[in-house]
Amino acid sequence: MDAVVIEKEYPLAWLTLNRPEKRNALGLEVMREIIGKLEGIAADSEIRVLVIRASGPVFSAGHDIKEMASHNNEPAYLREVFSTCNRMMLSLHRLPQPVIAQVQGIATAAGCQLVAACDLAIAEPTARFATPGVKIGLFCTTPMVPLVRVIGRRRAMEMLLTGRFISAEEAERFGLVNRIVPADQLAQATREWALDIAQYSGYTLALGKQAFYEQVDLPEESAYAHAKEVIAMNCMADDAREGMAAFIEKRPPRWGHR
Repeated sequence: MDAVVIEKEYPLAWLTLNRPEKRNALGLEVMREIIGKLEGIAADSEIRVLVIRASGPVFSAGHDIKEMASHNNEPAYLREVFSTCNRMMLSLHRLPQPVIAQVQGIATAAGCQLVAACDLAIAEPTARFATPGVKIGLFCTTPMVPLVRVIGRRRAMEMLLTGRFISAEEAERFGLVNRIVPADQLAQATREWALDIAQYSGYTLALGKQAFYEQVDLPEESAYAHAKEVIAMNCMADDAREGMAAFIEKRPPRWGHR
């Protein structure tokens, strides 16, 4: 059984974590496989939106602790695990397509990090999230990176210092999750949301996503300066010309995705 499964239903793609018997733990080889799958998604111009989901009752329990414990005297191996994890999370931000996390069950440690690293997240009401490394002597420093950028310093620090689970409702309030839907509607609601985004120009979505992450941590004046250059160039793109013409002519735009 493949640990990571890609399904394409243009203009959407679905990446499924497929190790339910391991609680979809993110072992080293699994993360390498995800990186490879993401490279394939990035190269497929027909895909507009990627959904990351999981099989079984758990979204992801994070790193494979048993695997790490068997190598805990090998610093080179451990650095490779976390370097690979970093590459995987950064790949999500660098992917031209928007990425939606579809979450059921629990998302802990690197699993919670994966949710935070996606552009958007939707969850069922019983989903729970935690960075519980402190409970086993491992402060969740790598999950901390996207978490603090998504939910802010105080809330991130509380999760990191206590290791406690937060509910889907808290996650929505914190900004870790955008939407909560009933479990039996989760897949359909995610599909509808993805299709709503996918109706737009793939060029514009990719440009906007890149610009968002380039400016988000800049000082305000620098962010405006960068945004000004991006939107000025955007105005000259074929799809922007088409979109403006369609608006003036009161007709649906015909995207060329360029």
